[in-house]
Formats: sequence, structure tokens, C-alpha cells
Amino acid sequence: MPKIKTKRGAAKRFKVSKSGKVMRRRGFKSHILSTKSRKRKRRLRQAESVSSYEAKTMRRLIPYM
Repeated sequence: MPKIKTKRGAAKRFKVSKSGKVMRRRGFKSHILSTKSRKRKRRLRQAESVSSYEAKTMRRLIPYM
């Protein structure tokens, strides 16, 4: 069997945690930060796990992670 190519865009955006969950960064943190509260910006820093349905798709895009 030939190797499967990794989708490089997906590899840069998603990481796999030690427990095997596919993690993603949160949106809404690039500009207009003055109107957002400190608490909200702090929460946006943390990565979030992708839903189980979407994780299946991500595994196909990043097969060797």
C-alpha cells in the first residue's frame, strides 16, 4: 500500500493530544480585542477538542498524527 499524503493545511491547524483527541485553536482572537473582556480573551487562548463527528474527518486529513 502506498503512503497517504497529509493535507498540510490541516496539519498546521490541528494537533492530536496524548489521549488521542483532535485539538483545534479557537477563533475570534485576531482583531478588535479591545471590546472583548479579559476573561473572554483568556478562554480563547485555550485549545478545544473537535467534535467526535468532525474528528473522524480530521483523522483522514492527518493520518500519521
